Amino acid sequence: MCSCSVNVNSNLELFLSTVRCKAATNSSLSDSQLRKYCRIRHIVFVMLSAILKSSAGSMLLTEMADVQPTPESFGKEHNFNTYDDKTSSALNVPYDYTSVMHYSKTSFMNGTEPTIVTNIPEFMDVIGQRMDFSDYDLQKLNRLYNCTSSLSFMDTCSFELENVCGMIQSSEDNSDWQRVSQVPAGPHTDHTNMGDCKDTGYFMHFNTSAGSVGNTATLESRILYPKRGFQCLQFYYYNSGHESDKLNILVREYALASSNSALRLVERIQGSPLDYWQLYHVPLNVTSKFRIVFEGIKGTGSSNGGLSIDDINLSETQCPHHVWHIRNFTHLLNTSPAQNKIYSPPFYSSKGYAFQVGLYVNGTSSNPFNLAIYLHLISGVNDDHLQWPCEWQQATMMLLDQNPDIRQRMSNQRSVTTDLSVLTDSSSYFWDRPDKVGSPANFANGTQFMRGPGRGTSAFLTHERLRSLNFIKEDGVYILLTMEDISHLVSTEPNFTNAISTATTIPTTVPVTATLNFCANGGISIVVDEKPVCRCPAGNDWWYMGEKCEKRGSTKENIVIAVSSTMAVFVIMLLVTIISICCMKKKYHQKMIKNKEAWILENVSIVFLVKRFRYFLNKAFSQNNCVLSR
Repeated sequence: MCSCSVNVNSNLELFLSTVRCKAATNSSLSDSQLRKYCRIRHIVFVMLSAILKSSAGSMLLTEMADVQPTPESFGKEHNFNTYDDKTSSALNVPYDYTSVMHYSKTSFMNGTEPTIVTNIPEFMDVIGQRMDFSDYDLQKLNRLYNCTSSLSFMDTCSFELENVCGMIQSSEDNSDWQRVSQVPAGPHTDHTNMGDCKDTGYFMHFNTSAGSVGNTATLESRILYPKRGFQCLQFYYYNSGHESDKLNILVREYALASSNSALRLVERIQGSPLDYWQLYHVPLNVTSKFRIVFEGIKGTGSSNGGLSIDDINLSETQCPHHVWHIRNFTHLLNTSPAQNKIYSPPFYSSKGYAFQVGLYVNGTSSNPFNLAIYLHLISGVNDDHLQWPCEWQQATMMLLDQNPDIRQRMSNQRSVTTDLSVLTDSSSYFWDRPDKVGSPANFANGTQFMRGPGRGTSAFLTHERLRSLNFIKEDGVYILLTMEDISHLVSTEPNFTNAISTATTIPTTVPVTATLNFCANGGISIVVDEKPVCRCPAGNDWWYMGEKCEKRGSTKENIVIAVSSTMAVFVIMLLVTIISICCMKKKYHQKMIKNKEAWILENVSIVFLVKRFRYFLNKAFSQNNCVLSR
């Protein structure tokens, strides 16, 4: 076994553009306009980053043994203030060069030299990544908020351990999946390490070169317990067998009140053998405890190899809609001229809009050492039945970090929103029908179509960071694409007056939009359950509240209210006490008077009875000539 040395160069061109909605679409728009298109996950990214900075004590420059400001930062030294452990806590996490909060070597530079020099030179080009949270960032957030489990992560398996992640072989099949490190007919290495580590690197393989037609091998995961009603299964698949061999993906769902289970086929994979690992995404919709089942079936054709799977990840998230696999990517980097743009195959959104993604492998004139990525609408078969211009469709383009563990990935992504306020140079709607605003283009087979203008970013990812992690693997990269309708996020707000049909003339002025942010005093409007809700600003000793952030509160006002309330309660209690004492005194006095009257009446009655008794005795004695003496 060997310990692989992983290049930990950072990978995050994302943070600053995340603050601007990760949109990379609207460089001409103001911040207030951009905020309208931010999705919740982007806001959360910024909020969690702020938490790392202010709450978790992740002011990464507190450990000055690891980085040193240089004279080039003179005049801006306050950005490099240090704090002791009474002010800032690292939460018992090592110093993190790859943190999303770490300054880059050129931050606050007012000269030509780096403002920060790392004591370990290898990390000079690592600091300052803006792609995603690092492992230590997530550890700090989890420790800060005592999080012990993930809402979305369910399982990961690269088959490096002999227990194969608790998976079991079925007793009802007639063959088995084998844990191997290579197969003569392919694959020659696993996908996890790609042969970089000697004596390690395993995957699961079902041999279809032997046995009878119809033989099956079934591999079942451990029991999994969903928290949501949707999951995404991601894995790498290699077919070195025959095109008639099949891989079935099933789920074994268990009844809530019993141990009975039912198998349900989710997806069947079948096709011609290929000499490389292929990435697959399979959406699941499971609500009760379940197992994932990989069932290999030997086909009718002659096979020299079989079916292999590796690097399985399961999360309770939505699967991407499309995958663009670019092979021989290193060759493209080394040979493609600047300004040369390659295009993805055509894809369709769930609403029926056709689109392409364009990629400048060696950048543009403004950013020659970056990947540049752009979204294009193209003419498609549904165009006559769609609404034009195309509005409120949000495309997310993600360059996948192919780390075998989904929790360790730092993928890079941008989102583009089809906003009707964006116009072409000729004042036409940017996202109008490609037949109107596009230009002719041809697919590889010669078919002609119309491609609309592109919107994206020329600074998607630097080449330096591209090579730093697992973006390029088996000399290929994957770009995951999703286009979804987000019109429901603004359905409660006034829209453009009328959607312009395909027969309407092209406008010559910018369309008038309604202000989506109705919150006062700097509040931000977001949509929760399809209703607009204000998130009000707050400071150290002040805050705004109310439906539209129209009310202001402060610590001073709260103190005054608290003191006033305390005094009022004291006065009321004092009055109640005085009244109670008076009432008790009066009641006691009345009781004493009643007791005295009763005593007098009782004594009068006794005297009267005594006198009557003496009267009757004297009368009796007088009849007998006796007198009762006193």
